[in-house]
Amino acid sequence: MKRREFIGATGATLTALNMALADDRKDMKTSEIKKRIVAYGAGTNPKFVNYVAGLTGKPVPRLCFLPTASADSPLGINAWYEQCQDLNVKPFVQRMFISSYGQQQSFEDVLLSMDAIVVGGGNTLNMLAIWKAQGVDKILRTAWESGIILAGGSAGSLCWFEQGTTDSRPKEISEIEGLGFIKASNCPHYDSEPTRRPLYHGYIQSKRFKAGYACDDRAAIYFEDNTVKEVVVANEQSNAYYVYEENGVAKEKVLDRRVLK
Repeated sequence: MKRREFIGATGATLTALNMALADDRKDMKTSEIKKRIVAYGAGTNPKFVNYVAGLTGKPVPRLCFLPTASADSPLGINAWYEQCQDLNVKPFVQRMFISSYGQQQSFEDVLLSMDAIVVGGGNTLNMLAIWKAQGVDKILRTAWESGIILAGGSAGSLCWFEQGTTDSRPKEISEIEGLGFIKASNCPHYDSEPTRRPLYHGYIQSKRFKAGYACDDRAAIYFEDNTVKEVVVANEQSNAYYVYEENGVAKEKVLDRRVLK
């Protein structure tokens, strides 16, 4: 389906699709539904988007991009569509800076009709505030609990965890509380921003943060029901880590990984 055709889908079409998907999920036992998140270090990487698409098990999955953290940046939205052109997916974008004149479908109708939701990077603090004001945080939890894959890098990684380090405020990197779907802390940009690693280690060492997971910009961790299922990387140089405190010292363990082709 072409971009214009998908964007032009009517509210009735999305509502009907959402109801059909809900019926399919009702047929599944609760124990059969896997709560899945793919968190990576930075940006919207086409290799990771393709990986997420594969996890859906659908031949042409519906993938929705949430660019809230960049204030629905047109550049980020265009980049999303460009990246999806070479992938076998149906791309969509859900903006937050909208009005009822421009969109008749509810956020719930749109998001719960997707196979996966990918969150972009930017200001995590502002993104979470907007989501909570719009009730999107609750919709995302419903999506996660119903088997829709959640994913993202940078802000799109931090948001799924309990705690993390963010540059959302002036002056310096600081801590932030996420949605808490994954019961751990998180640090993105582990290899690209020099202050991230020592600050994260300090938070872990002081027990200000729970033990958690850090990703280089080109590394991703696939969580299934809060358990690390797999680590994938976009190049040979990138890694993901488990960071924890032991005897008053912050330590990190490099996680086994698979290089995506």
